[in-house]
Amino acid sequence: MTLTTHAVVGAALASVVPTHPVLAFGIGFCSHFLVDAIPHRDYHLSSLTTDTKNPMNIDMKLGKSFSYDLCKIGADFLLGFVLVFLFFGIGKSFSYDLTLFFGIAGALLPDALYFVYFKFKHEPFTSFEKFHIWLNLSERKMKNKPLLGAFSQTFFILFIILLQKIFVR
Repeated sequence: MTLTTHAVVGAALASVVPTHPVLAFGIGFCSHFLVDAIPHRDYHLSSLTTDTKNPMNIDMKLGKSFSYDLCKIGADFLLGFVLVFLFFGIGKSFSYDLTLFFGIAGALLPDALYFVYFKFKHEPFTSFEKFHIWLNLSERKMKNKPLLGAFSQTFFILFIILLQKIFVR
């Protein structure tokens, strides 16, 4: 899933426990894996090198394409925060804002650890990456369906926002 999707889900779940930032972080972290198990399609990163024979042999190469990918990732990250701000009302209280932030941070951490693995291929990152790859097998089902992949994530984000609006007052 995109960072936007993870951020929205992390914040929505955190809003259920508005005064418990540590719990929100844990819930956000766990939500990442549940959301990644849903069939989806991620955007292409040009600087990412993969090995079809060994999915653990993965890296990001620095260079022009890395700069472009960093812009893509940054825009995805920013869109997640903008949607959270628009739909979950940041500014209600410091405690609420902190809890949302921790929920988002927990939901995004697994993808950040993905990048740590690229440069530090040792335990516990190796086991973590194997688990992360295994969960993202659903992504392969939508590899050649970019419109369906984009639609499914947009629909999922809207569905999560709707659920949050219905059940969290």
